[in-house]
Amino acid sequence: MNGLDRLTALFSKLPGIGKKTAGRLTYHILEGDPSYAELLAEQLLGLHEAIKRCSICGSFTETDPCPICADPGRDSSLLCVVERAQDVRVIEEAKEFQGRFHVLGGLIAPLEGVNPRDLTIGPLLNRVSQNKVQEVILALNPTVEGDTTVLYLQNLLRDFNVEVTRLASGLPVGGDLEYADRLTLARSFRGRVKVTP
Repeated sequence: MNGLDRLTALFSKLPGIGKKTAGRLTYHILEGDPSYAELLAEQLLGLHEAIKRCSICGSFTETDPCPICADPGRDSSLLCVVERAQDVRVIEEAKEFQGRFHVLGGLIAPLEGVNPRDLTIGPLLNRVSQNKVQEVILALNPTVEGDTTVLYLQNLLRDFNVEVTRLASGLPVGGDLEYADRLTLARSFRGRVKVTP
């Protein structure tokens, strides 16, 4: 196996990158400016040293605590629970939520060997009990694993004086009923809202 094949194989291990795309990336880097390849390699080498997990929320950050946890302007009564650190960025880009976050580090998936003790559920419960959290928003994907995790957390959070909510799910903006699957359509009907004149 030569250097091209080795780099292509490494790229193809990234999520969402198949063998063809990995090959395109390899050739793009090879045909480009060598300084770009050096900069890319430098950034990859220093990635784990420069970026750590926030000791409060579990998101990736260069400073501890992260800018969101350190921001006194954020609403500490709202706590949004997400599966992965990249979910924090997605929600932040929407600019709709001004509370704080908690990263679980995965979802309960017994068939894949992921149990509640593998997630940051203990620290979540500590944060809810020690802070003045009034609402916990479960922003987890509407999958079997996401639903299982939501049910598990709902049961645990019943012991606290906190409102537990979940993101609405249903038809996307600009979506077409013809292409909606049965589960999405069912969730849309259950989560329907009143139209006010």
